[in-house]
Amino acid sequence: MIELPWLNPEQPPYFPPVTEALADPQGLLAFGGQLNAQWLLTSYHQGIFPWFNPGEPILWWSPDPRMVIFPEHFKIRRSLKKTLRKQPFEITFDTAFAEVLNGCAAARNYTDETWITEEMRSAYQELHQMGHAHSVEAWQDGKLVGGLYGVAIGRIFCGESMFARATDASKVAFVHLIQQLKAWQFELIDCQVYSDHLASFGAEEVDRACFLDYLKQYATAAMPVGHWSLEQRIKETVL
Repeated sequence: MIELPWLNPEQPPYFPPVTEALADPQGLLAFGGQLNAQWLLTSYHQGIFPWFNPGEPILWWSPDPRMVIFPEHFKIRRSLKKTLRKQPFEITFDTAFAEVLNGCAAARNYTDETWITEEMRSAYQELHQMGHAHSVEAWQDGKLVGGLYGVAIGRIFCGESMFARATDASKVAFVHLIQQLKAWQFELIDCQVYSDHLASFGAEEVDRACFLDYLKQYATAAMPVGHWSLEQRIKETVL
C-alpha cells in the first residue's frame, strides 16, 4: 500500500521535499491541499505540479527525470515548416483562455477521460486572471481549432496541455509560443514528462536536481505579469 504525505487544505501551502517523491509511480509526492492560485504558484516554484483523475484526491508530482525544452534546441520538422509557410492559422495569445481549457479537456480519439476537472479549470482560470497563466490560440475561418496553455514563472514557461481540431493547429501555436519566448529571453519550457511528440520538437530529459537548479536561477527573474500579446515581428519571422 502506498503511503503519501497528506497536505492540510486549511493551512498555508506546504510541500515535502521533492527528493521524497516515489520512484513508482515515478514522481508522486503527496496528496491533498487545495487547487487555487496560491497553492499552484507555490508548487510550480518548487518543481511540483498537480495531476489526477476525476474522483481522485488532488495528487502532486515531481518526476525524475524531467522533460524540458531549451529554446535554442527547439526543432521544427520539414513537414511542419511547409505548413507554417502556408500560414493556415491566425495565432493569438490570451484571447480565449477558457475556450482553450475546454478544448484541452474535451474527449480525445484515444480516450473519453480527462484530468482537467472543473476544479482544475477554476484554479487555472484564477491564475490567468492574475496574469500568470497564458493561452495560445490557433484560429481558422474565425473558429478556434487548436491551442495550448501553461504557467509562466520568471523566465520559465510550464506547459500544461494542448489540443487540435485541425491538422497541425496546436503545433503551429506551439512554434509561435517558442519563438516569442525566445524573444522575451525565456530560458526553459517545462514539459513535465517524456513523450515522443515533445521529443520531436527537441525536448530532452534532465534529472530533477538539474531542473531544480534552473528553477532557482530563473523562476524568480523579474518579468512583467499580465496578459500576453504575440508580437507582429514574431508572426512575420516565425521560421
